[in-house]
Amino acid sequence: MVDTLSKELGLGQPAQQYGATTDHASQGDTRQYDEKEPGAIRDRETFAVEKHYERPRISTDSYGLQRTTSGVNVEQAERDFAELSRELSAISRRVSRTQSKVSHVRARDVEKAISSSDEISDDVFDLETTLRGAREADDAAGIKPKYIGVVWENLTVRGIGGVKNFVKVFPDAFVDFFNVPGTIMSILGIGKKGREFNILQDFRGVAKPGEMVLVLGRPGSGCTTFLKVLANQRYGYTGIDGEVLYGPFDAATFEKLYRGEAVYNQEDDVHHPTLTVGQTLGFALDTKTPGKRPLGLSKAEFKDRVIRLLLKMFNIEHTINTIVGNPFMRGVSGGERKRVSIAEMMVTRATVCCWDNSTRGLDASTALDYAKSLRIMTNIYQTTTFVSLYQASENIYSQFDKVMVIDKGRQVFFGPAKEARAYFEGLGFLEKPRQTTPDYLTGCTDEYEREYKPGRSPENAPSTADSFVDAFNKSVFAERLEKEMADYRESIQHEKQVYDDFVAAHREAKRKHTPKNSVYSVPFHLQIWALMRRQFLIKWQDKFSLVVSWITSITIAIIVGTVWLHQPKTSAGAFTRGGVLFMALLFNAFQAFSELASTMLGRPIVNKHRAYTFHRPSALWLAQIVVDLAFASVQIFVFSVIVYFMTGLVRTPGAFFTFVLIIITGYLSMTLFFRTIGCLCPDFDYAIKFAAVIITLFVITSGYIIQYQSQQVWMRWIFYVNTLGLGFAAMMMNEFMRLTMRCTAESLIPSGPGYNNIDHQVCTLPGSQAGAVEVSGNAYVKQGFSYDPADLWRNFGIIVVLIAFFLFTNVILGETVKYGAGGRTVTYFTKENNERKALNEKLQERKRRRQTKQDAGDSSELNITSKSVLTWENLTYDVPTPAGQLRLLKDIFGYVRPGQLTALMGASGAGKTTLLDVLASRKNIGVIGGDILVDGQKPGVGFQRGTSYAEQLDVHESTQTVREALRFSADLRQPYEVPREQKYAYVEEVLCLLELENLADAIIGSPESGLSVEERKRVTIGVELAAKPQLLLFLDEPTSGLDSQSAFNIVRFLRKLSASGQAILCTIHQPNSALFENFDRLLLLQRGGETVYFGDIGKDAHVLLGYFHKHGADCPPNANPAEWMLDAIGAGIAARIGDRDWGDIWRESDELATVKAEIIDMKAKRQREVAGEPKLDEREYASPLWHQIKVVSNRTHLAFWRSPNYGFTRLFNHVAIALLSGLAFLQLDDSRSSLQYRVFVIFQVTIIPALILAQVEPMYDLSRLIFYRESAAKAYSQFPFAFAMVCAEMPYSLLCTVGFFVPIYYLPGFNSNSSRAGYQFFMVLITELFSVTLGQMVAAITPSSFISSLINPFIVIVFALFCGVTIPKPQIPGFWRAWLYQLDPFTRLVSGMVTTELHDRRVVCTSSELNSFPSLPGQDCGEYMSNFFERGGPGYIVSNVTDTCRYCAYKIGDQFYEPLQLSFNDRWRDLGIFAAFIASNLILLFLASRYLNFNRR
Repeated sequence: MVDTLSKELGLGQPAQQYGATTDHASQGDTRQYDEKEPGAIRDRETFAVEKHYERPRISTDSYGLQRTTSGVNVEQAERDFAELSRELSAISRRVSRTQSKVSHVRARDVEKAISSSDEISDDVFDLETTLRGAREADDAAGIKPKYIGVVWENLTVRGIGGVKNFVKVFPDAFVDFFNVPGTIMSILGIGKKGREFNILQDFRGVAKPGEMVLVLGRPGSGCTTFLKVLANQRYGYTGIDGEVLYGPFDAATFEKLYRGEAVYNQEDDVHHPTLTVGQTLGFALDTKTPGKRPLGLSKAEFKDRVIRLLLKMFNIEHTINTIVGNPFMRGVSGGERKRVSIAEMMVTRATVCCWDNSTRGLDASTALDYAKSLRIMTNIYQTTTFVSLYQASENIYSQFDKVMVIDKGRQVFFGPAKEARAYFEGLGFLEKPRQTTPDYLTGCTDEYEREYKPGRSPENAPSTADSFVDAFNKSVFAERLEKEMADYRESIQHEKQVYDDFVAAHREAKRKHTPKNSVYSVPFHLQIWALMRRQFLIKWQDKFSLVVSWITSITIAIIVGTVWLHQPKTSAGAFTRGGVLFMALLFNAFQAFSELASTMLGRPIVNKHRAYTFHRPSALWLAQIVVDLAFASVQIFVFSVIVYFMTGLVRTPGAFFTFVLIIITGYLSMTLFFRTIGCLCPDFDYAIKFAAVIITLFVITSGYIIQYQSQQVWMRWIFYVNTLGLGFAAMMMNEFMRLTMRCTAESLIPSGPGYNNIDHQVCTLPGSQAGAVEVSGNAYVKQGFSYDPADLWRNFGIIVVLIAFFLFTNVILGETVKYGAGGRTVTYFTKENNERKALNEKLQERKRRRQTKQDAGDSSELNITSKSVLTWENLTYDVPTPAGQLRLLKDIFGYVRPGQLTALMGASGAGKTTLLDVLASRKNIGVIGGDILVDGQKPGVGFQRGTSYAEQLDVHESTQTVREALRFSADLRQPYEVPREQKYAYVEEVLCLLELENLADAIIGSPESGLSVEERKRVTIGVELAAKPQLLLFLDEPTSGLDSQSAFNIVRFLRKLSASGQAILCTIHQPNSALFENFDRLLLLQRGGETVYFGDIGKDAHVLLGYFHKHGADCPPNANPAEWMLDAIGAGIAARIGDRDWGDIWRESDELATVKAEIIDMKAKRQREVAGEPKLDEREYASPLWHQIKVVSNRTHLAFWRSPNYGFTRLFNHVAIALLSGLAFLQLDDSRSSLQYRVFVIFQVTIIPALILAQVEPMYDLSRLIFYRESAAKAYSQFPFAFAMVCAEMPYSLLCTVGFFVPIYYLPGFNSNSSRAGYQFFMVLITELFSVTLGQMVAAITPSSFISSLINPFIVIVFALFCGVTIPKPQIPGFWRAWLYQLDPFTRLVSGMVTTELHDRRVVCTSSELNSFPSLPGQDCGEYMSNFFERGGPGYIVSNVTDTCRYCAYKIGDQFYEPLQLSFNDRWRDLGIFAAFIASNLILLFLASRYLNFNRR
């Protein structure tokens, strides 16, 4: 529909006119039936059957609201159409130099026309006029028309379901993991899948070009599945039978050749949050700008005009430079984001468009403008449009040609929209007063909502889905449908030219060099170019991540540079140079780890853009790697300059640039490796498990921890596919091939007084020769690491091959593997115990009585005793912005009284949620002015506890059942003195009130897997009702996203509550007349936070409409007042009614003066009454601290128990890494090298924080979001939350400690003495607990887990760097050694574990580890070495009686660690200090949870 969009541009191909007659009424909904011919349409379009089939002619009737200022004014457009066409035809011919005759238009008029269109003026925007303008211009440019119809017959869609699923708990993860045969069968698709059932069954119908079909049905009936299947998105279903034809093309052919011509707009808005609105649409146009464009426009001009047209069309021009954002990143509003999604799909220029509940979150006026825009574009460009809507007004319904009604996966009606109501009335269903047609149609399919006419009942009228289908099949509509389908099929054979034009238009839309059979509009290289530009913007505009990444990189570079400052070219610098090289490579390689999360989180966008045929997934991977490499190369170069020259590595240009090149290629290889894992794995838990195992293998086999020649034989092959190993080897060769090291005195044996003859000494450095004081770097890496410097470029070449392999794998997986592209949400339940079984039986009995009208609806449990009144006067709210203070609310007056249901309405962005937040005391930024009073007094500390606020976002603990969530709220928010039994009984009442009987034991889950949107909304309301608020109930858009019947139920429940004495203030979108009349009062806001009206609504809204009438605005008799009033104040595209601002009118009105007087009277009255009443409970929390701790801890433990992947993934990683480490160092002997290997095994314990931080932080952050909501309601304080989070981790920490300790301790053959093993176990346990509390503390002091993840590498590297392993304590520069070495918790870990393991361990050198040198003439080795050993020299001589001395550097393990200034006697002190670090973490955690609040509102 970019064709559907462009005005003078001809974004698409105009439809051809077909011979049909039109006859229209001018005003109102005048749909009528021809009495002589049932079903014949007389108002908008008539069908004439000539040559078996003709397309409907475009209507010239008005589909706008009944006033001349309608935002999308079709009537005015039709009047001016002919003249406009002639003018734009002239423009087209002038620019394209077409020689045909045209109307004479003066040149300056042409320029004026073009310039005016360029500006897209701020006057009333007329979409019809705009879109029709290019009709003849397209013809003149030679652009073929493109449209196609859809016919479906015997369409049946199957899926998995129908079985009650029980929630899995921690032990289930073990069962699933070790069920290897079941896992393999599942992968092969032959395992047990569950029961297959029909989601849709035997659908049939036809939609011709230029027709709009409304798809109606209750949630879960199959509307989404139908739209997705018609859009040819068939992934996620087990089978699809029947036939779907797109013109003459079957579904498979259409998918293969014309995939982007049928598109689906999903209900959720998925975008790159850091791109602006303009950039989001700009990218879409980069991939969809047609090859043939009208008016001779360049691509840039075309793109600019279309973007401005789209933004004007949806009234979001002001957002062009605002980032799109998401629920976690502030950007445009939810309604604006929805409009961006709609505009993005319109860019596709598709001929078959399916829109799934696309008005969710839009106000009534904007929703109607959207529907009318679809109508106009469908008319002009003859698209075939399918729309499902949950809350469709009568005005919206009037835009559609046909309607489909679905009930439980069955098509119960398909036919003209005008005749649907009469059809269902004829079946015997009773209409309710003021019920809209969509509500009536869906209500007829609901067994509990429909009502029968007198004399009709389930016995003689349809009552099941099958009986509805039977009734339809016997009706005249089924006969007409069969004939229409047959005519359409026959027309396909006779209209070859139409489909030739479609094929030609599809081909002409492609840019140059695009393959003939490609479904994409631009060639592969241009897709890559567009994606590269987008990726650059994504990276560049995410300034925070970019800055943090640079700061981390430079900080680590400086730390590394200062720790290894000016490495000597002696034997003392040999090992430490290797440490520098490994750390530089490892840090930059693991910077790529974030790609794992970004790849998996980006899947929904990739799936959407693939369906829209914006680009191939493979193009994305290629573009991303190019841009990421550009960003990373600059950062790596700066990092390398700092590290390289501070540490004093070999200063030659060749060595330096080789160093940089290897780090960059290493980063690139690891980036592609992590992306490959992200493409392969179905979810993040699998990815983490897989990545942990592979990364551990890479680090162990890198050659730094255990040299190649010392590795287990079965592990050596990994080196050749290990980027870290190949890179480290190449860097070692690059450094040492240019280096000759001088042996220091510490490395010469023997040394000291009397040992001055080098001919009788030897350097202990590998590669040394007896009698030589210098050691060649080549010899050092050959003997010490088995590296041949001649292999440097071979290693580099292998890394390049790995890059190419991973890139190829990315491309293939991106094109073939699909995750998250389809399927159905599943509801999980907990298994019943005796108590819940009895409660559920009672609930079901009450449900049966209610549905059979036997329940009188006794609401005694819901009686509210409070008489308090909330008033607000001169209310203002200002927030700080870069430009200064911005006022969001301006001088608002109002009140809420007990027993009254007050609606808060206004356009998107009018400040409705802001006002609720201010009144509910939820704002913690900005300045609030004016007075908010309860009974004429300032609210006390108990105000928030006495009010309930059901917020717009449904934030819940996902592992709770519905009953548990309500009980939790009742337990903590109702007064502690109320007996638990009474609280829980009230919960059962609320479950009945909200009709949640069948879901009482259902797990709430996430939006992707759990309760539906509507069910979650009811739970949100239930949680607030369970608190039994004594003052007020606030609700923010409780009906948003719900179908009309669910919305009506919610409002009916609120009506029932207010009748019980509850004071309620509620924002609401898109209310129909029946919904609107349930409210007592209305507070109406306009953009800018100004009041337009506050007062009674009245019967049939007569009070409200009387106010507008008094000020010159009259509502048409058949209009919905809730929609009309928004249009009247200019909430939509249209201009307001009248020449005065409605905010000014209100400020000067008598009604405002009356409101002010009422507020004064109410305050005075309540102050007198309160003086004689008992003082309200002013406690901040309803429950004492110990009770909060108990209840919150119980829930948190249960949440962890029901999150099996969380605990098992952590355990798996611990066991896998320990097992790999243990096997790599299997049964170490007593050799000299094994001393170092034992230290490296202990060093592996320092991996634990890296494993834990990445898991603990997101869990804490997610739980904190729930805590923010619940703490704002004063359910519990900060300490119980933090305490519960810590305690819930403890059992899993103990289990992980055992799983980690056993293999990593016993496989390498560590000391099995119980006292030694026990000490080591406690050290590992303390490390585990320290890591958990560290992760929670970091999460507590950072605003999000994303920020935490950026800090983690810095923490882990610093801890590993200064613990004394990578660089021994004596060699750490004095500045760092004085404080950071001492503050490093792992210093205590390494010190305690190394000394405990090596103390008194005898060392026996292997022959290759012995250093040989001749003794002095006349002395044997014993005599020659005696002075050396007497002065405390380490090691021993193999034989004292020979003159060739064979020396082993260490005799016992103590000699290894004593030069490092470690002591066995300090091990218990080290354990105590290490444990104290846990205490410091906890203190910081509790302080942060108490004083830091990142919930900025």
